[in-house]
Amino acid sequence: MSGEENGQEVIVCRCRDVTEREVKEAIAEGYDTMELLKRKTKIGTGTCGGRTCLPLVQRILARETGREIEEIRLPRERSPIVPMPLRFAAGEKAGDLE
Repeated sequence: MSGEENGQEVIVCRCRDVTEREVKEAIAEGYDTMELLKRKTKIGTGTCGGRTCLPLVQRILARETGREIEEIRLPRERSPIVPMPLRFAAGEKAGDLE
């Protein structure tokens, strides 16, 4: 990946519309772990839960920092603080419950 493909930005996280360039810039700013990149760019926080983007970003981070991919841990998954009904994941708003 070079950051652009056919003159277009390469999207690494479709849920949050994060580009490879944005990930590389964050790494250059010192966000050099998957957890820090997640907090900075919001990768892995979309509806897919990072199933697509986290492995891509893990490879970018390994390449940009010269580390082995095995050294780079994926961010922790966290449950919501308050349990949420699944209908919220379907896009319903709190007002829809009344």
